[in-house]
Amino acid sequence: MLEFIIKLHSEITIKSKSVRKRQTKLLQQNLKTILLQCTPNVVIVSHWDHITVRLEQSTPELRALLIERLACIPGIAQFSEMQSSSFTSLDDIYQQALPVFAEQIRGKSFCVRIRRSGDHAFSSTEAERYIGGGLNQQVPSARVQLKKPDVTVQLEIRKDKLMMVRAQYSGLGGFPLPSQADALSLISGGFDSAVSSYLMIKKGMRTHYLFFNLGGKAHETGVREITYYLWQKYSLSHKVKFISVDFAPVVAEILEKSDTGLMGVVLKRMMMRAAAELAQRLGIPAIVTGESAGQVSSQTLDNLNVIDRVTPMLILRPLIAHDKQDIIDIARKIGVEDMAASMPEYCGVISNKPTVKAKLAEVEACEQRFDPAVLAQVNADAKILDIRTIDYQSSQQVSTIETVQAMPEDAIVLDIRRPDEAEQAPLEVAGHSVLALPFYKLASQFGQLAQDKAYYLYCDQGVMSRMQALLLKDEGYQNVAVYQKPAAKQS
Repeated sequence: MLEFIIKLHSEITIKSKSVRKRQTKLLQQNLKTILLQCTPNVVIVSHWDHITVRLEQSTPELRALLIERLACIPGIAQFSEMQSSSFTSLDDIYQQALPVFAEQIRGKSFCVRIRRSGDHAFSSTEAERYIGGGLNQQVPSARVQLKKPDVTVQLEIRKDKLMMVRAQYSGLGGFPLPSQADALSLISGGFDSAVSSYLMIKKGMRTHYLFFNLGGKAHETGVREITYYLWQKYSLSHKVKFISVDFAPVVAEILEKSDTGLMGVVLKRMMMRAAAELAQRLGIPAIVTGESAGQVSSQTLDNLNVIDRVTPMLILRPLIAHDKQDIIDIARKIGVEDMAASMPEYCGVISNKPTVKAKLAEVEACEQRFDPAVLAQVNADAKILDIRTIDYQSSQQVSTIETVQAMPEDAIVLDIRRPDEAEQAPLEVAGHSVLALPFYKLASQFGQLAQDKAYYLYCDQGVMSRMQALLLKDEGYQNVAVYQKPAAKQS
């Protein structure tokens, strides 16, 4: 049996009884929504101070998947993988603990900690000494150390049941979705907007995505990849919206009618206007941006003050005091660094000697020359998608992209997964060469490949490979298709 004990984030446990009960219920429901997609046989039970996840039968692949999912669900402080059994005596407990912990304590300091409930012929302290002494004797390179040991051997004895902690894992922390209100995150695909979106998800906000397209279809393709990744990795329990607005007409209007030094501030104000209108239309009470104080000219306090005056809607800036390296470190931790690094910064193209001390009256006077119908029209034309259908939308967009399970003899498979994914599950295709080329390097390196060959893009779900195939087709490459592994045969 596979079993996990889930501990709630500390900020949940200090809440009042009613709030704690509500947030625990939300977390339990989120666990069911996500884990039942992994296996229909999982059992999730809520207790006052923890939640248990049990599975009668498992495989190494399913175990790894559950651990990966649990580590990314907001509201979980930590979780432990347990091994449960019955026992007949104290020595029986020791004999069961030895094979589980021998390798963990080899060459390390350790102590034994036991939680016990029920009537037994021994106390918790006696059990700790007996088991600790036996482990120390059987593993000569290990040594007992009661304070700050390298490894803590944790056992729980409940009447005639023994529970051993096989491994402990860190959770995401934060609050379960959607314990806070919804938020609309302005996402460009760069480090800042991706990390700010993640932080809002972690804080328990169901985070929707608003993309102002300044770089055409290729730009939107890249941003869709990042938003789809963030949703699938960290907020899979809830459906959210992906909204795309073609902002090129607004930029053209700004370039023609705005003062040179004010263009960056005017652009941000136009984005906030559009975001506020869309948020109100969708019933979302707050806007999220990735702005950090002083990082670029439009993010000085003077300019942010002018930008905020454009709407009474709440604007959240979770990165306002973060340094750039801090942001990049978080991006690396959550798995979006490579994607964000490959995304060009389109907002910078209209800045020319930008002011760092914009005056509200001057900006408002500049905006009087702007045709409001332009902004109204791009908002009216906004594409509002359920993020769960991005896969479907991509399929529609790339209807001319062939997806196959069998390829010509000289075809080459391009494994476009992230390097860590490719390393964990190497791709082998009988009779074909497999070339690893991460998706974020395709745009810059695909042209260097021999163009007299046919290339079939591969990723686990097929979403990213279809998006990237579309991008390459748009750039004029016709020798691309999508490879899909045949489904595994049922035994």
